[in-house]
Amino acid sequence: MERIVSSLSRPSLGSIRCWPQLKLATRGAHRAHPESFLNATSSNYIDEMYEQWSKDPHSVHKSWDLYFRHQHYQRPPTLGITPPSPALMEYYQKTGFFQQQPASVASQQQGQLQTTSPYISGVQEIPIDMKAVHDHMAVQALVRSYQMRGHKLAQLDPLGLSSADLDAERPNDLTYTFYNFSEADLDRKFVLPPITFIGGQEKELSLREIIRRLENVYCQTIGLEYMYINSYEKCNWIRQRFEDPAQKKLEVKDIQRAVKRLIRASKFEDYLKKKWSSEKRFGLEGCEALIPAMKMVIDTAAHKGVDTVIMGMPHRGRLNVIANVTRKPLEEIFCQFDPNLEPSDVSGSGDVKYHLGTCIERLNRASNTMVKFALVANPSHLEAVDPVVQGKTRAEQFYRGDKNGDKAMSILLHGDAAFAGQGVVYETFHLSDLPAYTTHGTVHIICNNQIGFTTDPRMARSSPYCTDVARVVNAPIFHVNADDVDSVLHVAKVAAEWRCTFKKDVVIDLVCYRRYGHNEADEPMFTQPFMYKKIHKQPAVLKKWVDKLISEGTIKQEWYNAEEAKYQKILDDAFANSKSTAYAKDKNWLDSPWKSFFTSKGPFPYPDTGISEETLKTVGVKAHELPEGFTLHRGLQRVFESRAKMLQGREVDWALAESMAIGSVLLDGNHVRLSGQDVERGTFSHRHHVLHDQEKDLVFHVPMNYLHPTQGHYTICNSSLSEFAALGFELGYSITNPNSLIIWEAQFGDFANNAQCIIDQFICSGQAKWVRQSGIVLLLPHGYEGQGPEHSSARLERYLQVNQSKDYSPLKIDQ
Repeated sequence: MERIVSSLSRPSLGSIRCWPQLKLATRGAHRAHPESFLNATSSNYIDEMYEQWSKDPHSVHKSWDLYFRHQHYQRPPTLGITPPSPALMEYYQKTGFFQQQPASVASQQQGQLQTTSPYISGVQEIPIDMKAVHDHMAVQALVRSYQMRGHKLAQLDPLGLSSADLDAERPNDLTYTFYNFSEADLDRKFVLPPITFIGGQEKELSLREIIRRLENVYCQTIGLEYMYINSYEKCNWIRQRFEDPAQKKLEVKDIQRAVKRLIRASKFEDYLKKKWSSEKRFGLEGCEALIPAMKMVIDTAAHKGVDTVIMGMPHRGRLNVIANVTRKPLEEIFCQFDPNLEPSDVSGSGDVKYHLGTCIERLNRASNTMVKFALVANPSHLEAVDPVVQGKTRAEQFYRGDKNGDKAMSILLHGDAAFAGQGVVYETFHLSDLPAYTTHGTVHIICNNQIGFTTDPRMARSSPYCTDVARVVNAPIFHVNADDVDSVLHVAKVAAEWRCTFKKDVVIDLVCYRRYGHNEADEPMFTQPFMYKKIHKQPAVLKKWVDKLISEGTIKQEWYNAEEAKYQKILDDAFANSKSTAYAKDKNWLDSPWKSFFTSKGPFPYPDTGISEETLKTVGVKAHELPEGFTLHRGLQRVFESRAKMLQGREVDWALAESMAIGSVLLDGNHVRLSGQDVERGTFSHRHHVLHDQEKDLVFHVPMNYLHPTQGHYTICNSSLSEFAALGFELGYSITNPNSLIIWEAQFGDFANNAQCIIDQFICSGQAKWVRQSGIVLLLPHGYEGQGPEHSSARLERYLQVNQSKDYSPLKIDQ
């Protein structure tokens, strides 16, 4: 039944009171008084009227006398004319918030105010026990506090030395005494509010049990940050997967599979340490749980239809990921440790083994489907590979018609110091939801070993967590203790489900430690003596987890011993095979092979590149045609008319020539993508490849996509105001398919220096280091109009320098 409140209230702004009791009434009649005192909108005026009435009730109008006499002036603002929702009223009735009793009895026994307004008659009054109201609302506030700040108490550090958010204090609102509860209240039962799933099928729990369950969910080895997400549906989705006690646990076969993966991750590092003790490998010791975590993400995604995974990561644990996630043959990895092997198939400088990429397709046993893995090669410049991975992923999705990211996805691995410190991380996040750049969700996994080379986290970031940058795109953040493998697996599964369900980014903060120095020859005791004294005593995660599983009866010692011996034999056999290899084949480490593009022998076949004048004219005309009913800007009409005259006179300017060049590539059926800041119009207002209707909002037209029914697709898109990430994205896009034209245009040529890392480390040296080629084209517009040192030169001499090699010779032009 619809309800209204039984008075019109106007509290004194100078004295807001705490009210012991509220009275709600069901509707029995409507207000009938014709004159509203609310015409006086000033609260000061009402206060003055009240003071005047207090001295002499006859000195004010009768309506004011009635209002003050029946105590409406003293009522709180909650008694306005807006009724509570029927759902809320029903909830209050079920929970016992309202005690049904006659108003007169309530008034006598509890000193409650009665509603006897002359404006409402025939009402049924419902007194409210304010103690019950307060306590139930306090329980709801307590639950909400755990959901928002419980992560601050989570036991995330495997070493037990520090808090992951650099703050060891317990928030006051995570104690029951903060809500005026005492120890005597702990065994009182409360109806659970609708904002939590901790009860499962139970509708009410004792305060003690509520706190216990909240502590188990939010304050153990998982810390959840998600309450900033501006979607009730998404927050509830996360709550249910972590709070609901009926959540399905992993089956024994899944646990056994994870144990095998952890054996591989741990024993692989042990083997490398034993065989090549003095070699730099940037091992994964201390964060071995990363491997079963990544595999769980991939298994879950594969079950949901994903068959292509593009990955990027830094040096830490890279060889382990190559060996145990992509499952590259161990012989090829071990060959990289042999300094005597010569490359057999290509020339170039090569690169260190922990920078190399790979591309492999293999059977995913969990889903029984084939999955292609591409681990993108990267330099020592941390996080620089992030936008490259995103661009490659977007290209995979485009060429496959995967418009929603159902088939191809990306996984990015990070270090804690770099994730917080490198600006390209922020730039890449801000590409994540742009229509022309989104990859429909990325799973980010941070190998958070709580140290950046030698720098303590307290000196490496100003934010509480290293992950705080991800909050800007509403990405949920799951912090987890890397020594609790059960929790790691659960978090990884939920993260993959989130990405596949909502097609948004998600972050796993894998809080771990680094067992040795930055590299294997480094001495960490110089700068972190206390931490490393603790690390030296820390048992390996494999031993801790296996001992736990054996004690629980989940696995048997004999089974574990057999699996360990089996992998040891695999390692020994691979090592023996690697010794018989005479040459290292660099092509085995390509992250983006161009199949059928290069011929094995003989010169590369060059196609004819000439274009007939008729084709050029056709493109020139079609590139400026408008659909019926489209209103073009008058200034552009003059520009288009000028271009039409140029075509008739066999003349071209830069803009017309550019349209002809791009159009001819499109007519051959090739994809063209042109991106950068303001490229749709062009910095110099010269291009105008995206036309906007002057009479209709958000209506635009791209004429270059209507040249011919069989043409390639033309993507032209303004980028975010970024150079580093934007160029990195286009580079990643370009390495996926050689039969396409991918162009990045700087707003001014001078601004390309903000993307210098991509130019130096990927474009100019990528082939020499990683046998990687790219067809990326850079447009660097500038002029000589005296616009200052930042707008007058593309600095072409820089590009000549960074591309120079012993085979370089300047082009000779026949005069």
